[in-house]
Amino acid sequence: MNVTAPALEGTALEAWRSYLQSHAAIVRELDADLHHAHAMTTRDYEVLLYLAQAEERRMAMSVLSERTMLTRSGITRLIDGLVAEGLVERVSCPKDARISYAQLTDSGHAKLVSAGVTHVAGIERLFLTHFSPEELDQLAQLLGRLPGALPETGGCTAAAEACAVSGPAGADGTCSVSE
Repeated sequence: MNVTAPALEGTALEAWRSYLQSHAAIVRELDADLHHAHAMTTRDYEVLLYLAQAEERRMAMSVLSERTMLTRSGITRLIDGLVAEGLVERVSCPKDARISYAQLTDSGHAKLVSAGVTHVAGIERLFLTHFSPEELDQLAQLLGRLPGALPETGGCTAAAEACAVSGPAGADGTCSVSE
């Protein structure tokens, strides 16, 4: 019996390939910008951002693992590097020794604010300038359909991703990194 796998063709294949190639190229450039200007990766930036948005700038390691979609060992290695740089510190839970927190230091917050300028400039240069405001609205609506259609991972929501671009959410719900 000869069974062939279903294939993407035409516009569907072109849309999928364009999405994958664009995403990979943009993230690669954003990573290079952050590495060159701040000696950090987009993953480092993402973790610092989540911590800045969290109450008391602290988050359980297990929650960080879920949010970043990294394994527990992957987030541990990333946090170890940020601890070594003085950007994050580990904090034990006084009520449960099994729980470990990562907490953003003042130095980490300052680095996040500085890197945020570079990161947002890169997003504007690599992504936003290629679309009109109307196209960005349409693109946001189209891509906004995907998170609801995907299995729940405990990871980013569309709103959290928007903040990843411009910074932690303020009291009014807007996204910004403040000093």
